[in-house]
Amino acid sequence: MDYKNMTEDMAREGFGCGIDCSMAVAGHCADKVGIDESTAVKAMAAFGGGMWHGETCGAVVGALMSLGLKYGNCEPGDTESKNALLAKKGEFEAAFIEKFGTLKCKELLGYDLSIPEEMNKAMEEGLLMTLCPKLVAGACEIMDELL
Repeated sequence: MDYKNMTEDMAREGFGCGIDCSMAVAGHCADKVGIDESTAVKAMAAFGGGMWHGETCGAVVGALMSLGLKYGNCEPGDTESKNALLAKKGEFEAAFIEKFGTLKCKELLGYDLSIPEEMNKAMEEGLLMTLCPKLVAGACEIMDELL
């Protein structure tokens, strides 16, 4: 899969093959943050669907992991790196909210994916193949500006 040039169609294709929103965004950002695509995608495998609880959108989680890899601190007392990360995190979140209205999966979809009946409704309405690819592509566009 060509993660570097992520589009809605490519995200949709990936979803059909088991690639979730968090995985697609992390794969898109991998080269820009200095890790290989397969490591980025695999690391995000448990974070789709708002961590399968409908919480923070997986596209957001994939983006935040990528920002952490690029700007995060790893040394105690490194407030400069920490502040840079938090600034980029805030920029991403503000842009995502401006574009989509919220960071929460269940608010974006209108369904809580942790409830089987609601997951079924989201699937019946095709939201995971229509709305979610838009969220992935939008997150990738924002990340292209931030990285």
